[in-house]
Amino acid sequence: MIIVNGTTQEFTTPRPLPELLQELGFADKPVVVELNREALSPSEFSKRVIQDGDSLEIITIAAGG
Repeated sequence: MIIVNGTTQEFTTPRPLPELLQELGFADKPVVVELNREALSPSEFSKRVIQDGDSLEIITIAAGG
């Protein structure tokens, strides 16, 4: 069980962060990810593995004007 944007969700863990982002529909979107209250740079995504009990905040970046 992990928490995604404040909602508890059941996922098989451990799971690579990019795989989880794809499953959640964020694979091709620019996002900001906070893992356990630590902001991650996109270059770190492939190095991170989501574990049971982790908390993620995922924010989509949108251009505006």
